[in-house]
Amino acid sequence: MLSLLLTSWLTLVELNCENLFDCHHDSLKQDTEWLPASVRKWTPARYWRKVNHIGQEILSCQENGIPDLVAMVEVENDSCLFDLTRRSLLRHAGYEFLMTESPDLRGIDVALLYQPFSFRPICYDFLAVTPLEGMRPTRDILYVQGEIISGDTLHVFVVHAPSRFGGEKQTRPNRQVVADQLVEAISHLSAHAKVVIAGDFNDGANDPALRFLEDHALTNVSREAQGSHGAEGTYRYQGRWESIDHIFVSAALSGHVSTAYINDAPFLLEEDKKYGGVKPFRTFNGLRYQRGFSDHLPLVVRFQY
Repeated sequence: MLSLLLTSWLTLVELNCENLFDCHHDSLKQDTEWLPASVRKWTPARYWRKVNHIGQEILSCQENGIPDLVAMVEVENDSCLFDLTRRSLLRHAGYEFLMTESPDLRGIDVALLYQPFSFRPICYDFLAVTPLEGMRPTRDILYVQGEIISGDTLHVFVVHAPSRFGGEKQTRPNRQVVADQLVEAISHLSAHAKVVIAGDFNDGANDPALRFLEDHALTNVSREAQGSHGAEGTYRYQGRWESIDHIFVSAALSGHVSTAYINDAPFLLEEDKKYGGVKPFRTFNGLRYQRGFSDHLPLVVRFQY
């Protein structure tokens, strides 16, 4: 009985939100497609449906309670996060948030939602990714150091690596820059530090940048993650499941991983009429609005202490 009382859990979710933009123009960013008069007709009604859908998606990630940490990708600004945490289905969940302010041309960033009772931030920083020649400015890496309920210190990195637009091989060095930055940052921590890295890496588990992370004593605990309703990855492209969202942990944290899975609740899926099976029920299919959730499924890891 004593061992049960002393057991504590921490749930981390990684979610690419598929363009969580508000309806207001930022004159410093290329966000005009996400305005009411744009080709996407991104009206307040569509925006609020999206915000509530993301809230519903997060709440569905575990059967009991709510996730302690949510690493979020493709969020435009803190206004979106304020609406998500204070004015959506999540408004009673108690989440606080931290996010980056990156030089990404479209204005998308990464963020971390956290439950203050289970994760107390000590400090945070933005790790700038210096573009290579010819590379577009990309998202900063969010770094948050905090204390979890067990009293341990947890180092959290949230990542959105550059896309493959222009070709996988041609853009491979752009994603390697992100991996280099992560390894450099972690090298300044204690060898016994508990580190977790979560995000959209735009690479598969066996691609060079991610193998590089594993060569530096990081374990991809989401490598074998599966859904329970047909999802074999977090993303589906032309009928083929892919996992480009990943969660890595340091050696000191790997022994605390209880389970890793993809949240493919039926309401997050739709029939893939062209290729068969199911696929994520996304907000837009090209420019066609279809009232969905995201083109990525949530990745969930539970830790036990």
